Amino acid sequence: MQRNELRSLRAALDDSRPSGERRLSAQHASVRLDELKRGTCLGAPIEELQGRSVLLLMRDPLAAGVALIELDGVARRLILCPPDLDLEYLPQVIATGEVDTVASDRTDVDHAIVGGRPWVSCHTDVSPSQPAVLCNVESDWILFTSGTTGVPKMVVHSLASLAGAIRPGAALSQPAIWATFYDIRRFGGLQIFLRAMLGGGSLVLTSPDESIGDYLNRAGSHGATHVTGTPSHWRRALMSPGANQIAPQYARLSGEIADQPILDALHGRYPLARVAHAFATTEAGLAFEVNDGLAGFPASYCESDTHGEVEMSVADGTLRIRSPRTARRYLGEQAVPLLDAAGFVDTGDLLELQGDRYFFAGRRGGIINVGGLKVHPEEVEAVINRHPRVRMSLVKARRNPVTGALVVAEVVLSGIDGGNTQAEEALRADILAECRHNLAAHKVPAMIRFVPSLPLTPAGKVARPNA
Repeated sequence: MQRNELRSLRAALDDSRPSGERRLSAQHASVRLDELKRGTCLGAPIEELQGRSVLLLMRDPLAAGVALIELDGVARRLILCPPDLDLEYLPQVIATGEVDTVASDRTDVDHAIVGGRPWVSCHTDVSPSQPAVLCNVESDWILFTSGTTGVPKMVVHSLASLAGAIRPGAALSQPAIWATFYDIRRFGGLQIFLRAMLGGGSLVLTSPDESIGDYLNRAGSHGATHVTGTPSHWRRALMSPGANQIAPQYARLSGEIADQPILDALHGRYPLARVAHAFATTEAGLAFEVNDGLAGFPASYCESDTHGEVEMSVADGTLRIRSPRTARRYLGEQAVPLLDAAGFVDTGDLLELQGDRYFFAGRRGGIINVGGLKVHPEEVEAVINRHPRVRMSLVKARRNPVTGALVVAEVVLSGIDGGNTQAEEALRADILAECRHNLAAHKVPAMIRFVPSLPLTPAGKVARPNA
């Protein structure tokens, strides 16, 4: 089946090779895809949901996954609500999405908040049935953007745009067993969900309350062959004893800047794995994947005749993308165009050209101003993270009455005894010496504080101030 022949997710599964032991597995349950073909996890006949705008309000990622399979091609609109959405914003989401039905496994939500709309239960037990194969609707897939505060922006995708980089049913010597640290209701996790479902594989889902160590143990017990997450996910994973429980053939990073230290660390831990990093945004879709083991990406990717259907350019220092994988529009954001006049998405990600390669410098809105001089936090973090005793770091601004701001860093260490002040001071001096050697004076941290961990956002990225 070719991409342009995708009718629906269920139709693609029905047309693919036999399901066999293909599974969606979560922390406490799993669903075999061949059972789902002969049954349903929904508490209402599928015919009743045809043409509806359905809000997927799930706590369990497994319930969300089976609902997507059952409802794509049936519902007019599928709104993937992230599990961390503040319920305060639910009425605005419902109004913007023109929701007329809620599919949910949650018992902690007052039905009054959805304004009396029909409530369809969704669980992870497959009930035998002979569902009508409707699949004659091109469903809109509505995703929430990450990194926003207040009522989140929602963007409109189709299955075709989301699966633009995926070859459905691609032949593999052995079906892939995917594992991802992402939640499948966000763009990064949804990409892996679709790769597994359309590519003939299985998927091991993570749960919000599951530790990285427990998840790695479970992924290893399932024989995960393809594992994905943000660089921050991977840094935490490599700090866990559970990192020894997996032996991936393919390790993939996306969502944040993949600097050379984390790429090298993954190569070192999993020498037989292909390590790749990808760039994508919820609005622009997947732009490219880099497979040469190096940070950044070749400048040739920005030449339209060398990188296939995705066109990329750099304007005003930021990456712009135009491709058929781009979302159609913002939902309910009529005053905010998604595309510029030439049809490009401005990602807001700053690039620096070094030789024949572009490197990501950070986000346009994340620059620290030190006495009128610009500092990209990610550039400083990349230098700090090179140190062999550093696992991860966060660079941010601290107000200063003279310069306006100073650069400070919080650093997570490995391999040092807690409370050993002398050793910590020597290590702090060593890290600062590395910074002074590789950075301009105004970029060198004025203070380095060692911390046991750094918080991550629900999307798996380091939680930055005002992100």
